[in-house]
Amino acid sequence: MKYAIIGAGGTGGILGFYMTKADRDVTLIARGRHLAAMQEKGLAVEKMWDGTTEIIPVKAMDMEHYVEQPDVVLVCVKGYSLEDTIPFIQRVAKPSTIVIPVLNIYGTGAKMQEQLPKLLVTDGCIYVSANIKEPGVLIQHGRILRVVYGVRNMSSQKVNIKRAHEEMLNALKDIKKDFDDSGIDGVLSENIQRDALEKFSYVSPIGAAGLYYHVTAADFQREGKQREAFKTMIREVAALAEAMGVPFERDMVEVNLKILSSLAPEATTSMQRDVMEGKDSEIDGLVYEVVRMGERYHVPVPMYAKVAEKLRENL
Repeated sequence: MKYAIIGAGGTGGILGFYMTKADRDVTLIARGRHLAAMQEKGLAVEKMWDGTTEIIPVKAMDMEHYVEQPDVVLVCVKGYSLEDTIPFIQRVAKPSTIVIPVLNIYGTGAKMQEQLPKLLVTDGCIYVSANIKEPGVLIQHGRILRVVYGVRNMSSQKVNIKRAHEEMLNALKDIKKDFDDSGIDGVLSENIQRDALEKFSYVSPIGAAGLYYHVTAADFQREGKQREAFKTMIREVAALAEAMGVPFERDMVEVNLKILSSLAPEATTSMQRDVMEGKDSEIDGLVYEVVRMGERYHVPVPMYAKVAEKLRENL
């Protein structure tokens, strides 16, 4: 299968690196100095857990010069850049192309599906902690690397989907195999709404609390007010999931603390780094949207409201 990965940072770049290493047909869509460095020197990944660095040649180009027709498009940009990907996908996609958004913000797939009605747009999320260190160089903070993706309402529509789109289902399974063969834990979900909310229950609280307290993973890895705030916001997302009809089936506080424990102590979130560097950030989709969801579903989210109020005042 031919893959186009839009975005070559801590999400897309990491996926492209491991899939290229596994001899999959992958093109990274990037721009600027990062693109130039990859084209000239290849893509380097520094692994913080063992101090090693590996550099491999990768296929990389900008949107303008990409002329292939991919079987799969992995959308790995920040939420505020999502609109820029739609015209590109419309241009390069064939009728059977599958689009998998791998973003932090919940509900992205459904929004993209409205703009790409002739294509299958799944929902998706990723568990990874990585970022661009410098052009052509990514730093990966922990070993966890998992992509979860699936068709919305697949559990209730499974029989009909299988009869009408057997080839599409086979393609989704082939994508999982490509992930797995690349050392990426690929999960083809039958309840992607719940699974995406589970991921959101980590990335949103850790980003919100990290920005609120201006701290690193180390501060959440030990007992204290930062860790308690993180746990409280996880429970508030869990209450939202319950109200939305997709209750979590496991203790997400316990699950997310385990994920947190695997990170390097100095790790921060991409939202923290973007805000501190004065860049656009995903604060609306990761923090303010939770407050709006609380109002929509009549679920109290007092910790999120407190964090949102302070961030609105200070940013």
